[in-house]
Amino acid sequence: MDLALPADITGSSHARNRFHTYVQIAMILAIITGVELLLIFLPFPRALLIGSLVLLSAVKFLFVIFFFMHLRWDRVLCTCVFFIGLVLGGGTLCALVNLFAVKDSIPLSSQP
Repeated sequence: MDLALPADITGSSHARNRFHTYVQIAMILAIITGVELLLIFLPFPRALLIGSLVLLSAVKFLFVIFFFMHLRWDRVLCTCVFFIGLVLGGGTLCALVNLFAVKDSIPLSSQP
């Protein structure tokens, strides 16, 4: 008597476990988003508020890229190339924000 399970049962079990993992991550992301919305309306100092929102956004970003974009299961080279692009994009963003700062963007006609 053969007690081995058919391949389709074990395969569907693996797919079901992966589906539950994605649903759990989606719930975690929804909870983090709720916390972000709650933080906006609470009277915290501006620096603490911005720092916590950036941290929560970074956590959500890491969840999305590692699970939903499958970087967790990709080769290390693909992950490194992704993060190199991310660092270059972030550096470009910081440079542009500093280049076009609000104090430097005042039109000449409105200066005293």
